[in-house]
Amino acid sequence: MRRAERESFLKSFGVFFLSLSLLSGILAYLYYLKQTHEFQEKVYSEMQLCSYTLKCEEYLLDFVELEPKKLYRLMEDGGELFAHFSIPKNDKYALKLSLERDKYQKYLQDIKITVLKQYLLALLALTALSLLFSLYALHPLRNALRLTEEFSRDILHDLGTPLAALRLNVSLLHVMPSDEKKIKRVSQSIDTIASLGDNLRSYLEGHACQKEEIDLLELLKERVALFEKLYPNITFSLNASTLLLEANHDAIVRIVDNILSNAAKYNKIDGFVKIDIDTKKKTLRIEDSGNGMKNPKMVFDRFYKEQERGMGIGLHIVKKFCDALKIGIELESEISKGTVFMIHLNNVVRG
Repeated sequence: MRRAERESFLKSFGVFFLSLSLLSGILAYLYYLKQTHEFQEKVYSEMQLCSYTLKCEEYLLDFVELEPKKLYRLMEDGGELFAHFSIPKNDKYALKLSLERDKYQKYLQDIKITVLKQYLLALLALTALSLLFSLYALHPLRNALRLTEEFSRDILHDLGTPLAALRLNVSLLHVMPSDEKKIKRVSQSIDTIASLGDNLRSYLEGHACQKEEIDLLELLKERVALFEKLYPNITFSLNASTLLLEANHDAIVRIVDNILSNAAKYNKIDGFVKIDIDTKKKTLRIEDSGNGMKNPKMVFDRFYKEQERGMGIGLHIVKKFCDALKIGIELESEISKGTVFMIHLNNVVRG
């Protein structure tokens, strides 16, 4: 079950189960009150009969001062259930019949246990019903995800041929030196589109689930060497020691590439990107001298962007991969001063 499906399933199950459990709890309480009321009515009927025959084995007999307001009423005081009845030709005393406190509490406890057992059985039935309902509710979501993935795969497949043709044609162009910058921009645009395709392909294929040993230092050297060629006006510095990870190689590459791409793309002329690995804290720190971000808390949202360039999905995919790998990621950013990404690798460090 995929993450979106699992989240949908748990939320559907939780809402359905909690709603029905709450409703069942209210009905169980009302049923308890009803059973208690019926028991009290039964006791009062027996007391009425006993007041005539005086043959009372379960009830205690006593004589109290006559209080007309209390006659022929079932009352409860201090856990004791009792009623007053008049005595023929006696205006001073009344007959008091009462059910012992211990017996009364035992009857109530028996009612509670019976209702609780019935409520627990109802909860078991509701659990099964909630599971079936939640699984049934997943079908539309699964179909939608399947159609979306099929559409995305078709787009990726169709993009491959024109991108390959563009790369080939650009490499074959013979241009004047003054046009080299334009060709470089075209090449960078092609690389950006290809990178987006790689992001989407990695996400669709669930690479985060496949683990392998990764030397983070070597991986960073390779990626930095690539970005130094793409952005020669940006100074990349790598201050790191070897750190072995156990994670998916493609997922880590996608995380690093997207962050480095943003750091370089939205940097200042002759700016810098600093990359540090702290082997003790098991963190990867990437700092840039770029434009900074107005709303750092929103940069991981899908399609959110603060610049005209880009599609606003790069950092969203970074967050998706980090969540899939259980990697913590946070950032600090200040307008005109730059951005710092901090990636916590504790859960994927080998050993």
